[in-house]
Amino acid sequence: MRDLDPVCDLAEDIGSPRWWRGVVSLIGLMLAAWLLFPGTSPLSAAVPVAIDRSADDHFRSAALRPLSYGTAPQRLADAGTLVMPLAAAPERPRLDLVATLGSQDSFPRMLQRAGVAADDAAHAAALVANAIPLGQLAPGTHIAITLGERADASTPRPLEALSLRARFDLDLAIERHGGALTVGKRAIAVDATPLRIRGIVGSSLYRSARAAGAPPAAIQDYLRALDEHSALDGIDPSDEFDFVLSYRRSAGGEAQPGDLLYAGLDRGSKARTQLVRWGKDGQLVDALADVTAPAEQQEEVVGLGSPVAGHVTSGFGLRRHPILGYVRMHAGIDFAAGYGSPIYAVSDGQVSYAGWHGGHGNYVRLDHGGGLATGYGHMSRIAVSPGTRVGRGQVIGYVGSTGLSTGPHLHYELLRNGHPINPGTARFMMRTPQVNSAQLSAELNAVRAKLAQLLAIEPGAALVPLGGRRSGTR
Repeated sequence: MRDLDPVCDLAEDIGSPRWWRGVVSLIGLMLAAWLLFPGTSPLSAAVPVAIDRSADDHFRSAALRPLSYGTAPQRLADAGTLVMPLAAAPERPRLDLVATLGSQDSFPRMLQRAGVAADDAAHAAALVANAIPLGQLAPGTHIAITLGERADASTPRPLEALSLRARFDLDLAIERHGGALTVGKRAIAVDATPLRIRGIVGSSLYRSARAAGAPPAAIQDYLRALDEHSALDGIDPSDEFDFVLSYRRSAGGEAQPGDLLYAGLDRGSKARTQLVRWGKDGQLVDALADVTAPAEQQEEVVGLGSPVAGHVTSGFGLRRHPILGYVRMHAGIDFAAGYGSPIYAVSDGQVSYAGWHGGHGNYVRLDHGGGLATGYGHMSRIAVSPGTRVGRGQVIGYVGSTGLSTGPHLHYELLRNGHPINPGTARFMMRTPQVNSAQLSAELNAVRAKLAQLLAIEPGAALVPLGGRRSGTR
């Protein structure tokens, strides 16, 4: 059969009868292809049909065009003879919307911006004011508004209903009945059981506390309290953190964390730190302090805490300025932190300067007494004004990059009698707030009784929804 094959590989058996048969087959195929070639003469096309304007609009409505030309992905039906054009589209019989009360805003003006008539806005504000002072409405409060149908387009819509969360424990609802607006109050059940968070420090106290359900602000207060009374670098991963904060939760599931009531740290089975909020000033009192000890034994040498959550990028001393390019004295410490991070006062003091300060940009200086002052530079925004008193840990501004700065960071400096000193090595004698030995024993017993009451709270109990089952999670 191989000898009768008309198609073969012409690279094999050259000159053989089989090879010549393959050559003849190739020539035959080439001749057949040449005879069947259709030619190169032009083809005649059909004459295009002329279309009118309406047909052109119809085709355009069904075409897919780029977005820049207003594409219509679906076919649009043309108006037929039975379609009657309207002079104006009818309005909705009611309009539901939500308005937000802004900072430094007034309640009636907010309602008028939302479309409420001036008379209705004034009447609604008066009804709300009878239930709660308008100044107590927190900025950011959402107000659900329902506007009714109006008689004509030249008049505003009448207010049909209005509802808002006036307070954490109070809902207000205004409705129109018989042409008059009336207000209804609905009290919300609130549980004020303090929240206790307890757990193992582990590799990160902050992450462990967050995993246990603690709010970020409460963790910052707890760390700041420990920093004031003991060294944070002395905490071991096996230690147990324990703190209690005031906590309110409503029947609707909302939570409102409050102040830190107790801050504790345990090592093994022994309490290492126990701080209880006590007194008219609301200071954290060291419940483990020896109240019979003399005053000089109640003082310790401490350093000022960090003014921002960040790491040091440039220390105190001579350095080459990153912008000016020459070596000069760096009279402070630079902390790298995210833009907008809060900056805290490292100690109690009075604002002696707040404003633009040359290369420092937005700058705040605090006078702490005894010739000591601290400065904070390159802020994006200043949160205090000159002459005001601030407490330790109070937010005085936010991290920025104003003045001579290559990026967002905080320039922090410490001055003694107007001369800069190294904040990282400065140490001061500081008295730990505690029960004074001159106080009555009854007050000391009350402090210990309050401590026992706080330690009796079940950890994590306040995180269970109202009416739910409490669990003793750690």
